[in-house]
Amino acid sequence: MAVQKFSQSLQDFQFECIGDAETDDEISIAQSLKEFARLLIAVEEERRRLIQNADDVLIAPLEKFRKEQIGAAKEGKKKFDKESEKYYSTLEKHLNLSAKKKESHLQDADTQIDREHQNFYEASLEYVFKIQEVQERKKFEFVEPLLAFLQGLFTFYHEGYELAQEFAPYKQQLQFNLQNTRNNFESTRQEVERLMQRMKSASQDYRPPSQWTMEGYLYIQEKRPLGFAWIKHYCTYDKGTKAFAMSISEAKSGGKVNGLVPSSPEVFKLKSCIRRKTDSIDKRFCFDIEVVERHGIITLQAFSESNRKLWLEAMDGKEPIYTLPAIISKKEETFLNEAGFNFVRKCIHAVETRGITILGLYRIGGVNSKVQKLMNTIFSPKSPPDMDIDLEIWDNKTITSGLKNYLRCLAEPLMTFKLHKDFIVAVKSDDQNYRVEAVHALVHKLPEKNRDMLDILIKHLVKVSLHSQQNLMTVSNLGVIFGPTLMRAQEETVAAMMNIKFQNIVVEILIEHYEKIFHTAPDPNIPLRQPQSRSGSRRTRAICLSTGSRKPKGRYTPCLADPDSDSYSSSPDSTPMGSIESLSSHSSEQNSTTKPASSQSREKTGVVPWIASSPSSNGQKNSGLWTTSPESSSKEDAAKTDVESDCQSVTSVTGPDNVTSPLDPTKRGLYSLSGMKRSTASSIRSIPSAEGNKSCRSSLQSLASLDTKEVPKVLENPDLPPKMCRRLRLDTASSNGYQRPGSVVAARAQLFESSCSVKQAPSGRQAKAMYSCKAEHSHELSFPQGAVFSNVYPSVEPGWLKATYEGKTGLVPENYVVFL
Repeated sequence: MAVQKFSQSLQDFQFECIGDAETDDEISIAQSLKEFARLLIAVEEERRRLIQNADDVLIAPLEKFRKEQIGAAKEGKKKFDKESEKYYSTLEKHLNLSAKKKESHLQDADTQIDREHQNFYEASLEYVFKIQEVQERKKFEFVEPLLAFLQGLFTFYHEGYELAQEFAPYKQQLQFNLQNTRNNFESTRQEVERLMQRMKSASQDYRPPSQWTMEGYLYIQEKRPLGFAWIKHYCTYDKGTKAFAMSISEAKSGGKVNGLVPSSPEVFKLKSCIRRKTDSIDKRFCFDIEVVERHGIITLQAFSESNRKLWLEAMDGKEPIYTLPAIISKKEETFLNEAGFNFVRKCIHAVETRGITILGLYRIGGVNSKVQKLMNTIFSPKSPPDMDIDLEIWDNKTITSGLKNYLRCLAEPLMTFKLHKDFIVAVKSDDQNYRVEAVHALVHKLPEKNRDMLDILIKHLVKVSLHSQQNLMTVSNLGVIFGPTLMRAQEETVAAMMNIKFQNIVVEILIEHYEKIFHTAPDPNIPLRQPQSRSGSRRTRAICLSTGSRKPKGRYTPCLADPDSDSYSSSPDSTPMGSIESLSSHSSEQNSTTKPASSQSREKTGVVPWIASSPSSNGQKNSGLWTTSPESSSKEDAAKTDVESDCQSVTSVTGPDNVTSPLDPTKRGLYSLSGMKRSTASSIRSIPSAEGNKSCRSSLQSLASLDTKEVPKVLENPDLPPKMCRRLRLDTASSNGYQRPGSVVAARAQLFESSCSVKQAPSGRQAKAMYSCKAEHSHELSFPQGAVFSNVYPSVEPGWLKATYEGKTGLVPENYVVFL
């Protein structure tokens, strides 16, 4: 009964989304709770054995989150309500002061209202920031304890062994989604904190970004039988249509906006606006407007002199135009000139010749003083445009930080302010093909200099990502680093900060599709399709993870990754149990018995047909560990210039490479995993954090490791070798039910299929078919034995080649062909 109630709660739970779209990682995390619920129902009878562990693994972290995060948000709400009530009551009294009072009395009153306004302003910012933080934290701090609880189930269930084995790939992908979401949260959180600090230090009144030219509360003078009354209204003004709208706000308890319940707005067309003379009315900060729909004037009272100036400026009133205060101090700008191109080329050349395999390349920043010295040396007016970078003087971290600093300080970002919104909208689409097409078209809309510079940089980043096993800078990590560097919104707002994660996806697409985007022109005759928005609420969307009939083999089919894939870990502060203990480890021993199974059933369920890994010295096969590494512990790193070196961890791969090779057709065998046993051994390593123990302390955790032996299986058709990997199709549901069709998550999951990856063949060659094959999908080729293929090159999908046969280009199994 308890499990059923808990499962129902998980199915009904919904994450609230901040912003107008969600990333694939966030969607996967939101949908994961429904799969957790299904698992709990499936193992209800065995669950009784683990009830004693539920408190430590699940209840305690959630209780901690409730007390520390939600509790803090409630306290922030109380403080905000208190300061709001205090400020508006003081404001009422202040606005009722007569202009005929003594100047000293008025000055004291102004000082008091300024102080109250500042307290209210700070409480508002802190409350909004806390709400945003709690909403973001829920996405991983609520899911991680549940993931740990499920991992505990698999650790202690011998009867649940098969279920745990099949769940492992989805768990691994979810861990990757959580790590990506955590990285996005950390970078977004720091940007929001800096924005909050700048807003605190800025002048009190300025026009915030809005769909309206001006909006805010104003007191409006209304005639009464006995004199006049000043009623507070919420007013908006659109300069383009001259539409002035006002709605009265009555104070009511339980209201949702500062205790005020707005009424239906009245809309007028503005005719004129003029400042009210001080000696003509016994109120301060007043101005008059005339509208088409009413005769006479409407007298309005602003909250302060600066607020009135903003309203007059927006309405083209008879008041001098005042420039808005600068919130953000501009950096020393750099430009896309010949000196800049030479600097970028020389930095890239230096990195590629001596440091492309350095751990944490571009993530670990250089010393601030050295970076500034490099920039001053290169861009000094006295320096020649083609000045060389002395590799003996400048270390690799200084050069990479200088390159990023140059790109950040451009007067306009490389992707331009004009196209910023278009890039963001493009990658918010659910259609993966549309994302690539849209980014492709938008890149060719960039100015020529910007596109040339972007071409140079992305080409370099492709080379960096190819060495990710050494430098640990995967495409995802490079996106986190260069997303905010190449793209930034013209106005820094919290909404813009929430789009940083989509900026990262833009950079990932540029790297993954470099050849297509930069070396082919988009077809001008084919208009881009409109992006398919994420239609409907998640509450009404069908979850594809749990629909459809299950295959006889089991629920979780290891199509995303094989058991030798790398596992992930995050910092110890953020793991569900807050410790450096291994969540789980797996090992298997040889099983001498042969389980009868057909190759067809294996293909239908998406089981990886064979796995091979390099044995270690002790006779066991080792799997790699995904780890997070803190910033360097050298003294110089105390003065980092790069945000990413202070707040984000380096995802790394350690351990021997697991390289697979095609099966010899003469063996005619099919290998599968069997005989796996649990073990609690884990490999834990840690690296000292930088001076000051900055925001990202992390340690290495072994989340999962597998040790496999091979057990031969009999093929139904011994004349044909098995297809090495079932391809992840773009237009049909994945066979394991855990990926949205064609999603970035699905594409990233292929990175972890180390057992399915084979030695890549040279591109542009001819090949001959050793066996005949019938296509099972429109993207595959059908061919007879002895067919000759042209233009053969590796595909992004492991185990498949892209080739041309009889004028048609498509995918062919790599172990079906031999190169000529």
